[in-house]
Amino acid sequence: MGFVSQQWYISGYSYTYKRMIQNAKIRLAIVDDHQIVIDGLVAVLQQNEAVNICITANSGADMLQLLQHTNVDILLSDVMMDAMNGQQLAKAVKQQFPHIKIIALSMSSSGEIVDEMINDADIVGYLLKQTGKDELIEAIIKVYNGGQYFQQKILDELEKQSLIKKSVTDAHLTLREKQIIALMEKDFSNKQIATELDIAIRTVETHRKNIFKKTNTNNLLTLVKWAYEHKIFDAPNP
Repeated sequence: MGFVSQQWYISGYSYTYKRMIQNAKIRLAIVDDHQIVIDGLVAVLQQNEAVNICITANSGADMLQLLQHTNVDILLSDVMMDAMNGQQLAKAVKQQFPHIKIIALSMSSSGEIVDEMINDADIVGYLLKQTGKDELIEAIIKVYNGGQYFQQKILDELEKQSLIKKSVTDAHLTLREKQIIALMEKDFSNKQIATELDIAIRTVETHRKNIFKKTNTNNLLTLVKWAYEHKIFDAPNP
């Protein structure tokens, strides 16, 4: 059996006890396209009696193959991998092995990536690779016991991402306005935009005024910056 030490307090006195981890050890899988990272994680985690590292792999495809033949509780996955990245792997694992809980491990704290992995693959944890040994083990045990683990920096980035989404929603940009922003970013004049979209120049001028008002910007530079920050150019057409 594996155990985790915890402290509790009664009348000013501190007590330490060990809580038993169910199902013997936590069965862990690790995937990262850098073997040195895997070696480091294995060296750290194999010292803990609560964890059993069942399989490791250097690619998402290899991990999916190994999971066909090995039962694991938690997948610790790199995000920025070649070929099949962590987002794609997490989504595939959730579809094929819905019982496996996924903790992402990355150098990036991008709120957009975390948000997508939560929505697409229902990940239950996200850690930065700067994370120390104790926090890593704490996260694994918490997730195994049914909890979630997102570091405060990640939660802050998720909040920023939420505000960006809200800002885009509140702007209520139409498809035509998005098209015009894209052409403005290419430095098209009003006349060129009118020709490209087959509309009147006066209509273009009206759209430009509405765009600046909706996005709370007042010149092309701040508008383009806003558009990139809010992924307007990446958004699919409705």
